[in-house]
Amino acid sequence: MASLLKQARRIVVKVGSSLVTNEGRGVDPVAIGNWARQLAALAREGRELLMVSSGAIAEGMKRLGWSQRPHELPELQAAAAVGQMGLVQMYETHLREHGMASAQVLLTHADLADRERYLNARSTLITLLGLRVIPVINENDTVVNDEIRFGDNDTLGALVANLVDADAYVILTDQRGLYSADPRRDPQARFIDQATAGDPALEAMAGGAGSTIGRGGMLTKILAAKRAAGSGTSTVIAWGRETDVLLRLAAGEAIGTALVAGTPKHTARKRWMVDHLQLRGWVRVDEGAVAKLLREGKSLLPIGVHEVQGDFVRGDVIAVRTPAGAEIARGLANYSAAEARLIARKPSSQIEALLGYANEPELIHRTNLVLV
Repeated sequence: MASLLKQARRIVVKVGSSLVTNEGRGVDPVAIGNWARQLAALAREGRELLMVSSGAIAEGMKRLGWSQRPHELPELQAAAAVGQMGLVQMYETHLREHGMASAQVLLTHADLADRERYLNARSTLITLLGLRVIPVINENDTVVNDEIRFGDNDTLGALVANLVDADAYVILTDQRGLYSADPRRDPQARFIDQATAGDPALEAMAGGAGSTIGRGGMLTKILAAKRAAGSGTSTVIAWGRETDVLLRLAAGEAIGTALVAGTPKHTARKRWMVDHLQLRGWVRVDEGAVAKLLREGKSLLPIGVHEVQGDFVRGDVIAVRTPAGAEIARGLANYSAAEARLIARKPSSQIEALLGYANEPELIHRTNLVLV
């Protein structure tokens, strides 16, 4: 892992709300100044950096004089709108002091769920990197709701890493890294210095949310590392106030918990399918179809489908579930939900008779299907 970070050229860095806002007391200029200095130093080495930063809502709370995080969506969005001004201004000021240009990029899940907008976002970010500009990225909290949001910036950072084909993803948090159990409750808890991203045992080790300021906890970081690993990106979880943490990591020093990607890179289209956080529908398949998908790499035929849920259209990304309900794959549907219900459990030879036409013999072709 040390050599991977030392050789990493394109790095996504995510910092949590408690670090950016000094435990909720508003934007911390000293902390942001330190990260800006390190980002600039790495950029001068020829590395490409993207900063995913929490803190807009917490800064907005401070500016509005609120001591507790609101629960109503309009108030949260108002706080984000107010706080985003101060957050981005702080990054821009400090990066400019070190000779670096910066750009604000606000994303929503809809930007990444739509194929054209996904490609546009990717092109914009890669163009900024080519211009030696450091993008400061956040979720567009002023327009999203709970049904369409990423949910936390750990997930957003992983999606950005996938979007730009990052070599490494660094999550800076207020914890040293991952332990085998909660060290506050279990004195025998063992620090995990390195593991494979996506290992199910890691999820059992991770606890709940870490602070009242942010939304994430160690579990969201473990799941984010698993998502980033889908594009071959390895992740480090480290204490954000460690002296020169980014410079030392980039020099190959072992700090925090390293979660190494053990999966091959997906193609860009399949990675886009995996990165859908909300889907238009799903199908439940029988055990025979499960075996053909998992063991033989076959396409999904209508005859193996026993249930269709949702309101999707041809070309939408849908999930494929086992008889027990576990998601095993995602893919582009060749037929709408209404059409899929008509042809489910039927052989492909009957599609034209049932629908009056036949687009494809498969509900999802293997080239448009990715296992998850």
